[in-house]
Amino acid sequence: MKCALVLCAMVALSECFQTVPLIKGKSARESLEEQGLWEMYRHKFPYNAAAKFDQQFYGNEPMTNDFDLAYFGVISIGTPPQSFSVIFDSGSSNLWIPSVYCSSAACKNHQKFNPGLSSTFRNSGKSLSISYGTGSMKGFLGYDTVEVGGIQIRNQIFGLSQSEAPFMAHMKADGILGLAYPRLSASGATPVFDNMMSQHLINQDIFSVYLSRNSAAGSEVTFGGVDPQHYTGQITWIPLSSEMYWQITVDSITINGRVVACQGGCQAIVDTGTSLIAGPQADIASMNSAVGATGQNGDNMVNCNNIGSLPEIIFNIHGHAFTLPASAYIRQSQYYGCRTGFQGGDNLWILGDVFIREYYTIFSRAQNMVGLAQSR
Repeated sequence: MKCALVLCAMVALSECFQTVPLIKGKSARESLEEQGLWEMYRHKFPYNAAAKFDQQFYGNEPMTNDFDLAYFGVISIGTPPQSFSVIFDSGSSNLWIPSVYCSSAACKNHQKFNPGLSSTFRNSGKSLSISYGTGSMKGFLGYDTVEVGGIQIRNQIFGLSQSEAPFMAHMKADGILGLAYPRLSASGATPVFDNMMSQHLINQDIFSVYLSRNSAAGSEVTFGGVDPQHYTGQITWIPLSSEMYWQITVDSITINGRVVACQGGCQAIVDTGTSLIAGPQADIASMNSAVGATGQNGDNMVNCNNIGSLPEIIFNIHGHAFTLPASAYIRQSQYYGCRTGFQGGDNLWILGDVFIREYYTIFSRAQNMVGLAQSR
């Protein structure tokens, strides 16, 4: 069900952004005040709350935008560090990378971790198997120091692949760093963000994602805070309906005031690891029909000359309207023409990168909420 991967060509690791040092920005209290959450935190931590939240570091990790299809950044694992590009995936929970023990074709064009070169590596003795919508991996679990966004997480459990499905060869990133809840984690492995929290490496138990448009630079994930430079207006906070994926309730999807999908409400996950917006086949067909798209070879095409006159699509969530203009939901290619960013799937909706590019997204483990604000 979960489409954590997208089809993309190979890229050299040197083309990825390098990990940046831990940075000190505005205090967490100032950030919380901007988000309208300071009073909530102040009452939750009544003793010396101001001092607690005025002293905090957070980590920014730049991401490469691969033609608006996938976003990935660079992490390091081991002592001395070995670098890998990973997709930061809010739709899964495991961290894994290829290992030197993998002989699959998919491993041959990616960086591979060598445990023998790390003085801090420890084998867990447990196996790992993960299946995604477009690929799978098998291997084993180990522990080592992981650095992401300048934050060092000690004794982080992670997967080392020994075999990967052929599709993985088309990934530009080496591996995946899952950011969903522990309940979703294969083999009970503790997710990276949970260890950030338990090791007190961040005071705000949140991470935030900005995805750039049109292959532009500037995409980033921020651990422990938000970056006001990436959004405008107020943050709308939406409570989770389930704490496994980042799952929320959508009230309806409308065009020109008419419900075209999600009649009576539906469940959706906010997923940085999926390129498109996915939903039940009948609903997706209704949305494509409403914008005048016609099916061609499995794609839903529109006339590129008509983009300016196509309607806005409104996702009504928790009493708020989140608008997607045609410029957001139509994908333009000089080779393939203009296609919608909607894909038929299972009953659980997936609000992937097509949606997140329009709305700066804050994932709060502290309050089990998702925050959405208009991206700049």
